[in-house]
Amino acid sequence: MQETTMGYYNPNLVQIPLDNFNYNNQSDLSPLQDGVRFSKWNPEAQEEHFTRFLDPKCTTLFEAFRYGAAKSHGGPCLGWRPSPFSPYKWMTYEEVIKRAENLGSGLLSMGLSPGVHTMVGVYARNCPEWVITEQALYCYSMVNVPLFDSLGPDARAFVIKECEMRLIVAYDEFSVRNILDSAQDSLKVIVTVVDVSPRLVEEADGLGIKIVRFLDIEAAGSEAKADLLPPNPQTIATICFSRLAAVGTKLLGRPKGVILSHENMVAATSAAILQLDMYAPRRTDVLFSFLPLAHTLERCCELAVFMAGGAIGFYSGNIKFAESDMKALKPTILPAVPKFLNKIYDACVTSVNKTNWFRHIFNYALSHKTAEIDKGIVRKTSIWDALIFWFVRSKVGGNVRLVITGSAPLKGNVITFLRSAMGCVIVEGYGLTECVAPACLTVQGDPSPDHVGPPLPCNNIKLEDIPDMEYWTHKSQGEVCIKGANVFLGYYRDPEMTAAMVDTEGWLHTGDVGEWQPNGTLKIIDHKKQIFKLSNGDYVAPENIESVYCHSHYIAQCYVHGDSLKSCVIAVVVPRHSAIKEWAERRGIPSESFTTLCCHRDLKRFIMDEMKPLAQEFGLAYYEEVREVYLHPNLFSVTNGLLSSSGKLMRQKLVKYFKPQLEDMYKHLD
Repeated sequence: MQETTMGYYNPNLVQIPLDNFNYNNQSDLSPLQDGVRFSKWNPEAQEEHFTRFLDPKCTTLFEAFRYGAAKSHGGPCLGWRPSPFSPYKWMTYEEVIKRAENLGSGLLSMGLSPGVHTMVGVYARNCPEWVITEQALYCYSMVNVPLFDSLGPDARAFVIKECEMRLIVAYDEFSVRNILDSAQDSLKVIVTVVDVSPRLVEEADGLGIKIVRFLDIEAAGSEAKADLLPPNPQTIATICFSRLAAVGTKLLGRPKGVILSHENMVAATSAAILQLDMYAPRRTDVLFSFLPLAHTLERCCELAVFMAGGAIGFYSGNIKFAESDMKALKPTILPAVPKFLNKIYDACVTSVNKTNWFRHIFNYALSHKTAEIDKGIVRKTSIWDALIFWFVRSKVGGNVRLVITGSAPLKGNVITFLRSAMGCVIVEGYGLTECVAPACLTVQGDPSPDHVGPPLPCNNIKLEDIPDMEYWTHKSQGEVCIKGANVFLGYYRDPEMTAAMVDTEGWLHTGDVGEWQPNGTLKIIDHKKQIFKLSNGDYVAPENIESVYCHSHYIAQCYVHGDSLKSCVIAVVVPRHSAIKEWAERRGIPSESFTTLCCHRDLKRFIMDEMKPLAQEFGLAYYEEVREVYLHPNLFSVTNGLLSSSGKLMRQKLVKYFKPQLEDMYKHLD
């Protein structure tokens, strides 16, 4: 039994210490700044004394890894599976540190200079070499710049050129091919984890780029050890470039490079650990790593495990084998996104509904477990766990005790189901890359869904009025603004964008619309910016998609709608009156009433058929294509309040006006 600051942890039956925390009052209002809320885990945050670290020996990512190594007592650090059917192999912390120092020295022998002016790209799936590379760079205060498939060739070329990259660590032939397609004059070396074909080596050589094996760089470094040059908390650790929304191949602007310091990363992770308290990562934990390490959510989760001296097990490279990987690994911590958790939920519902008798028994058991969750009891040792819910837990290896989810909202019914059926704590976070990842995190033991929790101890949060969208702080609604130790240093080589995002007082303006709940938690209800994210993580720019579809002779107006809980977009289309009447007359369809005509099944099919070739012509991505439409007979106008005086769509009013139709379209797609 492990003693903690809040009580005792029993792995079989956990009684959340409800007496120590009031779930009806989860954050405090600052008496010093109007409307600013701060964490109950850090009362000093009201004076902007934010949580930056938990131990003065652990203030950078370089120190954090060695801090965890001391705690691990020679335990496992990184695990990988050579194939989906083989057992996991492991490296200790000491082995990882040795390899990282060798690799760092080897990179210097390739002509790189220590310090933040050297930016090294990492284009690889989650694997031990990703972490080894990251730690190698931190040994010499260099900067890690993640690259990834969905960045796209144009954006990838921009990043390589903008960062003046001389060297990129790539995983395999596929990633090397993508790098060569985006190669810039600055690029001289590609270090490969997996051997590539001689043909590709020759092609790279023709471009003046040398391909070198990862292990060869390590070997060279072991022969020419350089003195370490570790970073300080204010040193830049990483620059994360965004995957921008686009219409077809046309990027909407330039990729934004979010500059994060070591202090930013450690502060966000330390704050989450502080709030999680007895449920935070421990030395005995194993985390299953499959979310991209190019994104900060996964890196924060892994950093928390490293700081505790725990272990990370990587997936085998194909998400189709994730269930098999987890059964082999038996992780205790699972960072996940709603899309992944929704698949587990859907698979369970499908299995349960195969027979009536099992559905009744399952729902009866679920009601009992949900009642326990409402009382603050999280366990997996009840009779229902043994008889019914074992098959749900088996999908994630059987031992998961903590799930961290973010990136997009998770439906309330799904999170309640998973908390009950999996018998584990599930916390949901909210944040941006610009604040590392988490700015809010739900409190363990809070059974209420549909919010993202209170502010973390590393930052404060306030809302600001948005007059043109009719969101007002006196109604507890407005744009979410964040200030704290986790807020980024700025956008790389883009002071104008930085100034637009962070005001003179240091508040990060997120572009998301939040609403304070009566219990002091935050709920995200809308987006101020005209770019939104779908449940699969893809960004969509609705105005540009609308302009594509309005090229049709038969479409007068189009309103494209997306939901962060859904993976596709839908639309309300106003057909062009004269063109549609002519179309109807040619087909002998009665056209006296345009309202009746808009309800005609053949017209809807015709409009959808019109939209498909336009999507192909303008190169819309699959997630940008409208999957369902509602035909509305009347034009959006200033008079009916659906159009602004400048001719722009009043999106927040359109959502309210067409709420029944939008919900019905998504139900039809489900």
